[in-house]
Amino acid sequence: MAETAVSPLIDRLLHLLTQEAKLLGGIHGEVADIKDELESIQSFLKDADAKAVAEQDIDEGVKTWVKQVREVAFHIDVAIDQYLLQVALHDPHPSGIRGTLQKTTHLLKTIIPRHNFAAKIQEIKASIQKINERSKRYGFQSTAQGSCSGARGISWNNDPRKDTLYLDNADVVGIESSIDELISWLVGGSPHRTVVSVVGMGGLGKTTLTKKVYDNQMVKGHFDCHAWISVSQSYKIEDLLRSIIKQFCEGRKELPSSGIDAMDEQLLVNKLRDYLPQKRYVVVFDDVWKIEFWDSIKHSLPDNQIGGRIIITTRNSEVANYCKKSSHVHVYKLQPLPRDKAWDLFCKRAFQFDFEGHCPANLEKLSHDIVEKCGGLPLAIVAIGGLLSTKEKNMFEWKNLHDSLGFEFGRNPHLSSVNKILSLSFEDLPYNLKSCFLYLGMYPEDYSINCIRLFRQWIAEGFVKEIEGKTLEEVAQEFLIELIHRSLVQVSEVKLDGKVRRCRLHDLLHEIVLQKMKDLSFCHVLSKQESSFEGQVQRMSVNKVSYNVLKGFKDKKIHSLLLFNLDELPKSFMSPFFSNLKFLKVMDFEEAPLDHIPKDVGSLFHLRYLSLRNTKVKKLPKSIGKLQNLETLDLKQTLVSELPIEINKLRKLRHLLAYYHDYGLDFSLASQKGVKIQNGVGRLEELQKLYFVDLNHGGVDLIKDMEKLR
Repeated sequence: MAETAVSPLIDRLLHLLTQEAKLLGGIHGEVADIKDELESIQSFLKDADAKAVAEQDIDEGVKTWVKQVREVAFHIDVAIDQYLLQVALHDPHPSGIRGTLQKTTHLLKTIIPRHNFAAKIQEIKASIQKINERSKRYGFQSTAQGSCSGARGISWNNDPRKDTLYLDNADVVGIESSIDELISWLVGGSPHRTVVSVVGMGGLGKTTLTKKVYDNQMVKGHFDCHAWISVSQSYKIEDLLRSIIKQFCEGRKELPSSGIDAMDEQLLVNKLRDYLPQKRYVVVFDDVWKIEFWDSIKHSLPDNQIGGRIIITTRNSEVANYCKKSSHVHVYKLQPLPRDKAWDLFCKRAFQFDFEGHCPANLEKLSHDIVEKCGGLPLAIVAIGGLLSTKEKNMFEWKNLHDSLGFEFGRNPHLSSVNKILSLSFEDLPYNLKSCFLYLGMYPEDYSINCIRLFRQWIAEGFVKEIEGKTLEEVAQEFLIELIHRSLVQVSEVKLDGKVRRCRLHDLLHEIVLQKMKDLSFCHVLSKQESSFEGQVQRMSVNKVSYNVLKGFKDKKIHSLLLFNLDELPKSFMSPFFSNLKFLKVMDFEEAPLDHIPKDVGSLFHLRYLSLRNTKVKKLPKSIGKLQNLETLDLKQTLVSELPIEINKLRKLRHLLAYYHDYGLDFSLASQKGVKIQNGVGRLEELQKLYFVDLNHGGVDLIKDMEKLR
């Protein structure tokens, strides 16, 4: 997790070195040194992340060191923003004598800001060097040196998933029909080798279901050879092949070949291929993470055309699909427990020794709320029910757990297995997808997120990088699809063309994301439960708080601000509010009680995303033309009927969305209104969506102007 603070910053410094080389003047080398130091630190951060995943003890010295790295990364980010605001904002473009004079004037005007930036860079460089030296003094080793081989895995002693192999029948509810269907796929069907893949998010019960199928007497009797292999994130293919051979031999009461422990991968593959021609086999590979796993294993378990079966459990649907390249595949997408089954399982666990297994009337409402929060996840239901079975059966204890569930995941040993299992999927993400995933936590619990809105925010944040031949929006779409395939994001609505329109986080994942955002200083969430904040924070999500709370935003270096469910935002508050947030990149006022945008909006040089959707704003100030970096301007369902001519100065604008639909009218042309726009829109070279324009205002001249758009 710690790496998420540094990796994007290295990208930003590299961009600064290449794009702003002339402006950096004599401190170009200092900035390059900082980038190199951060790259050196990055390998240690990867190691710290890997150790955290493996649940190895991390001493307080390492934790303090990681915290210091995050703090200095924050300071570098702010310094870059200040530099761009004070210096690059005034960089002249004209050429010739006039251009030379302007450049000379510009250099004179920016001597002090340049001097300040140079001093700040020197200070930051000294801090980073101290941090790097401290890492060596603590004896940290980087992953590049091989210090943490296999750290991405979890030892059997600490593996929370082992409990699912030994669940009592009382803890197994609602999977009877699933067991029957999987058994029919194993013992029936084609004689060719077949892969049965059980797919679903962590904690859904994939291992439990598969173990019940694997242990079924019909399955045991049908196959000549059986093997259960736990794969996990870290594995050696030779160890897996040896385990298969040994389990096959043990089940048939045979002795494995002498020297098997010394065989390399090729010899082990040949040994299995020689062993299996006339035998029906079933092999379970539990908890597969990477699609490359199939390439490693497919040749060792041949298609002997007498009914070989391979079962794979995975959180990633792409793992299942990849097997289709060379084998018959059945995919079973395990679903959350329905409400009635979830309730039965909860009562069995929470009241197993009380009230004859039934919930008392005074606890029913809170119990149903707790079960609802589990979202049909058996692991969570069993863990939370087990925890509550140890508590007094009263309203105080039940409400206390309900209100602090997110906090309890991080500290309560009864719930640590849930936290670990759900966190594994997050830790397996590359750093850029980690940032994208964490961003979903800025939306309130149970919020159905508009995917296009999310993509544009990701892009504005810099999470999405250009790929040749694709738009940034197409790359963002691929990011979301990968998060969905990894069972981290749920689809809540699909378009007619099959693309995802809306998505959401599982409630328990949302709780865990909130904790991770806080630990990483990624975002602070202001709500009725927590309406104050202090320290460094890059992003703010505000939900159901009074506007008085927002007054505490003074001098905060916030990148993103998302507002939800506010009651009021008075005009007297908005102007100082804008002037205090000079570093904003994302400002989302969607559905806020807003009818006015102050002229100060033009001072937000870094702003890339501005949404006023579903507000009562009627007019945009002329200063909107100063937002040189604005990429998205969303005015849907506002009362803005005409755009100022200054809008044509926004050369980076990609999405200009402005219309009003009157849902009180039957569908007709009169029910939808576009905006009036001045000629000159053809200068918006990056524009890719313009929605809608009132052609009665611009007519033929406007159409000719729009021909210039690329």
